[in-house]
Amino acid sequence: MRVLLDTSVLIGPAPESDDAESAAAEFAISAVSLAELHFGVLVAHDDAARAERLRRVAVIERTFDALPLDEVVAREYGRIAAAVAAAGRQPRARMADLLIAATARVHDAVLWTRNPDDFAELDDLVEVVTPTG
Repeated sequence: MRVLLDTSVLIGPAPESDDAESAAAEFAISAVSLAELHFGVLVAHDDAARAERLRRVAVIERTFDALPLDEVVAREYGRIAAAVAAAGRQPRARMADLLIAATARVHDAVLWTRNPDDFAELDDLVEVVTPTG
């Protein structure tokens, strides 16, 4: 099983794997999460926060090869954004989240997030899990 870690999981405490299936999972990240993390470094309010965020990004980049934002993910984003619009919500305001969801769908991954409401109307398209810990 492949698990795509949302940015909210990457910036929080390490999630706990409480079952054998999760423990054996192949964890991945999206290039979109890397973009969000680098933005976070640049807008940190002080040097200590910037240094900690930069340290975390460096560890994440050493740990994962990010899944790309390519033509296939872009196509799937269009489908997901249309589903969000059909549900009466604004997809443009959530572009990064929806690109991450599209990456999960293209790579047949379960999406782990600490913000499940960001993906509420995507139940038929992406499996979303809130990890413990």
